[in-house]
Amino acid sequence: MQQVRALIAGGSDLLLVETIFDSLNAKAALVAIREVFDQDGLTANNKELPVMISAAVGRGGETLISAQTTEAFWNAVQHVKPLSVGLNCSLGPDLMYPFLDELATKADVAISCYPNAGLPNPLSETGFDLGPQDMARYLGDFARAGLINIAGGCCGNTPEHIAAIAKALEGQPPRQWARQIERAA
Repeated sequence: MQQVRALIAGGSDLLLVETIFDSLNAKAALVAIREVFDQDGLTANNKELPVMISAAVGRGGETLISAQTTEAFWNAVQHVKPLSVGLNCSLGPDLMYPFLDELATKADVAISCYPNAGLPNPLSETGFDLGPQDMARYLGDFARAGLINIAGGCCGNTPEHIAAIAKALEGQPPRQWARQIERAA
């Protein structure tokens, strides 16, 4: 709760609970955020900050690192009504597609994706295998498939990686989700 209050006092625009390996840890952080909002009267003053949630994906088949499916993860955190839910860290984008696809199918909020630049490789210049054009290609593919709303890079990404991703996403429409579609109808 101290971290939440410090971030709010410091002028944060939103709160990000990220690199989640287990939904119970995420729920603890989300409970702390809710308690701060309630205890500090932020609900009454309509000053709650948006909350973003991002999980880390493991290589263990179709599960998060905690052996929880992406659908189960979404079910565990959706009650918070986050601004976005997504995936970051742990894997490169080449291994992230099935998890991202499942999350995009289930979640009715914006989807974020900021993967590592591949798996760690101490012999690589950046410590990771994928270069800027690789990251641009993968995240561009995610956008063209209608899977993401927010894109970026985690471990191993350099300013050149982020610039290449931004260029690859220029002109790409954001993912539409059920809540948006229902409002438009």
